[in-house]
Amino acid sequence: MRKLLAILFLFPVIAAGQLNGTVILSGKVVGESHEGLASVSVAVKGASKGTITDSTGKFSLVVNQIFPFKVVISSVGFSPQEIEIKNARSKLAIQLTSQTYLANEVVVTASRTSEKILKSPVSIEKLDVRALKETPAASFYDALGNVKGVQLITSSLTFKVPNTRGFNIPNNFRFMQLVDGIDMQAATLGVPLGNAIGPTELDIQSIEVTPGAASALYGMNAINGMSNLITKNPFTSEGLSVFQRTGVNHVDGIDHSPGLLTETAIRYAKAFKNKFAFKLNGSYLQGIDWISDTRLDQNPNNKNTANPSYPALNGVNNIAFDGWNKYGDDALAGSNTVSITGLKIDGATNKTLTVARTGYWEKDLVDPKVNNLKFDAALQYKITPGTTLSYTYRVGKMDGIFQRGNKIKLDNVVVQNHQIELKGTTFTIRAYTSIENSGDSYNVKPLADNLDLYTGGSNSAWASKYKTALNSFATSHGGALTSYNLAEATQYARQLADAGRAEPGTPYFNRVKDSIIKINNWDIKSSAIPNAPATGGAALIQKSHLYHVEGQWDLTKQVKYFSLLIGGDARVYELIPDGNNFVDFKRPVAERNTPLADGSFGSNIYYKKLGGFAQITKTLFNEKLKLWGSLRADYNPEFTAKLTPRFAAVYTVKEKHNFRVTFQQGYRFPALFEALSYVNNGRVKRVGILPIINEGLGYRENSYTQSSVAAFNAAVKFAGNSDSAALANRSLLKPASLPNGRPEGINSFEVGYKSAVVNNKVFVDFDAYANIYDGFLGQVQVFVPIAETIGADGAVLAMVDRNRDAQQAKDATVTSPATAASNGQDRYRVYTNAKNKYTTYGSSLGVSYNFFKTYTISGNLNYNKIKGIKSPDLFTTGFNTPDWTSNLSFGNRSITRNVGFNIVWKWQNSFLWESPLVTGKIAAIHNLDAQLTCRLPAVKATVKLGGTNILNNRHLEYAGGPTIGALYYIAITLDGLLNK
Repeated sequence: MRKLLAILFLFPVIAAGQLNGTVILSGKVVGESHEGLASVSVAVKGASKGTITDSTGKFSLVVNQIFPFKVVISSVGFSPQEIEIKNARSKLAIQLTSQTYLANEVVVTASRTSEKILKSPVSIEKLDVRALKETPAASFYDALGNVKGVQLITSSLTFKVPNTRGFNIPNNFRFMQLVDGIDMQAATLGVPLGNAIGPTELDIQSIEVTPGAASALYGMNAINGMSNLITKNPFTSEGLSVFQRTGVNHVDGIDHSPGLLTETAIRYAKAFKNKFAFKLNGSYLQGIDWISDTRLDQNPNNKNTANPSYPALNGVNNIAFDGWNKYGDDALAGSNTVSITGLKIDGATNKTLTVARTGYWEKDLVDPKVNNLKFDAALQYKITPGTTLSYTYRVGKMDGIFQRGNKIKLDNVVVQNHQIELKGTTFTIRAYTSIENSGDSYNVKPLADNLDLYTGGSNSAWASKYKTALNSFATSHGGALTSYNLAEATQYARQLADAGRAEPGTPYFNRVKDSIIKINNWDIKSSAIPNAPATGGAALIQKSHLYHVEGQWDLTKQVKYFSLLIGGDARVYELIPDGNNFVDFKRPVAERNTPLADGSFGSNIYYKKLGGFAQITKTLFNEKLKLWGSLRADYNPEFTAKLTPRFAAVYTVKEKHNFRVTFQQGYRFPALFEALSYVNNGRVKRVGILPIINEGLGYRENSYTQSSVAAFNAAVKFAGNSDSAALANRSLLKPASLPNGRPEGINSFEVGYKSAVVNNKVFVDFDAYANIYDGFLGQVQVFVPIAETIGADGAVLAMVDRNRDAQQAKDATVTSPATAASNGQDRYRVYTNAKNKYTTYGSSLGVSYNFFKTYTISGNLNYNKIKGIKSPDLFTTGFNTPDWTSNLSFGNRSITRNVGFNIVWKWQNSFLWESPLVTGKIAAIHNLDAQLTCRLPAVKATVKLGGTNILNNRHLEYAGGPTIGALYYIAITLDGLLNK
């Protein structure tokens, strides 16, 4: 078969004759420097035929078309070309010329239909496969951190969490992560696992990010935005590909000796006669995780939860120290403190010291070795040229660390997805299930608590040893405790009280730790809880199933005057109660944590929602004005139904300048953990928002706020810690009066401008927004007097720190006053709604300029702010977002034919991070990432040498999080192997 070669940059080859009614189109696509261009789309116009070029720019496409037909060649960063093939003797001379990355890019996530990004109804960003390959980020997922408007935080090497427009948290309920339309949220963990069980480096095609509310079309969890990771099509991306990355972190040896990071991935895809195709993907990553070891104190001695009356205990002498990354010493929340009463200090009697238990550092409780194993397989069958039936299986196993109310060590977590989809030119029907198993994971907080309690003694026993040691020190040092010797005395007392405590690194410590993390009961045996395990437990055993079905239908051809898209979805979560995190609420309160005869903890729990939407689109004035209107309805049986409208308009001036205005509402039903949790953690039970949980417990209507209890105890302690002092300060106690739970809502306003100018070499993207949140969901800690009603004398006395556990009446002694009996108190950390409305606002500007040949400079500047609230709320919402962030990149994909580079500088200003676990200031960040890429066409290989934070500017991304340093790597990709 003789081939006809084009003479310049695109070399198609057309068979001289028909082969079973087909022709073969093959060749090579090169750029301005004659370099082979990978991942260029080559498609027959108006047909479902298409392919992409391999790593050397070569392609081959079997076409069953009657001459003449047109072929469209397109790639991000180049002007698209449309070529007419008139006959088998056609000669072509085509050069792809550079333009801005996104001038003609198409997205689907913004409105669930394909449209040009310039005319999207909402702000949307896209990273194409070429942009992902050229990023200096350590992985394609890390490249999200360079996207306009996106804040990406690192919890672990295996676990990164994106967010947009404020209210950032490491377990982000408000930002939806999809992979090919499949929700990647691990239901019971409440963790988005988009990068842990998502696509491999070899299978990612593009990422679309929608900053801001997307609830109008996507429903719950998309209130702050969403990302959609789109994978490669096996019909157009065939062959064998292999990827190997080797890197090193901890290069300074401060937190850990230098650690080796390796990641291996393999992909194979094959299509048969454009009718059936399959793909297989697998990857394995292992390394030494970033380590959380910030030794700052979030409960300094000037706070009323410490001992501000004694300046001698300031700084390193603080006996109520509450370390950022220390657990079992939680003094700020009052979970791990004891009251040393009846002391004589500086000649004054009836004095009390608040002392935190010693606790353990996170690095001693968590193994930094992590790994992530991923596998997925897809089968696709074309029923007709425009209709495809597919099945996809995806499974991931991961280790890592994530932070919600406490730190969780993820160990052998396994999540599986099964998906079946029928997709046509005007409709999509999709159903999938997600199966979650938390494996050998454990909670770091109860591990530290129970290590201290089991090996160091109960709080009462430890406090008794501490007090005895204090008095002993006083006797041997002049007969009294004074401000001059108090610091030394308390250090001596802690040393004696901790005698026999398990010390990190010892066989005893390891043996007890290994026992605790295997027990799924976080209580420890005591007189109050006689049936609890002797050592207590910390295991996190969570198992669940998610069942989801959705569909959409484009009725544009059936409607004359506008485009119409309709759709709907239904979802059911099935939780298997474990007796510790999730329980069967139909069982009596006293029995919920006790297994039944069959070993189960009761009936499975179901949490449901369903919804539907309709979207109308209309163009006017010769397509200069495009209007969108949509309405979505969502229903969850636990709440009232919600309607979510969205209205948008895009006006185009001179085909280049696109102005956008959007208004939308959004609602977020509480996630599983927010709705149904029932966790006993350090004698503080964390409970969900549903009313059924409050039945028999009374924390909503019969409790005091944590801040008022802290102020009350400070006053009581100062006044001598007597019952009379407590009753005299009862006015300081404030009822919590928690409202009944409801969905979180948002009203979002947005304007924007997009344009590609200067012959498509400059791309400008600007947006500004204002969001109003109503019913913001968060956690508040409250104190419930046992068997008492708030306001009564007994309820007031129960709030005194020394009465946390039930106490008998005590007679007066020389150093202590008489005290009445008390039933004690229960503490709850409750998911509830904020009372205030919160307004946030901001803007983003992105500019990309292809200024000389293939040299490009681009950057973005982002501003986010929350409006101050005058009246106090139930809890701190935690905006957790810097005012200013920016990224600036400079690169050239082809300095020479086969060599390219990219440099990215990232900066953000300092900001306050607030959370139930840690609150503190995060310093400004300046990072520099860089990569150099060398293509080796002869062996179909690409070598990438790069690094992130190459100057090793050690920094935190959130309070309580790990310290991030430099990571240097080399990555080798072999692509297009076994292709014909």
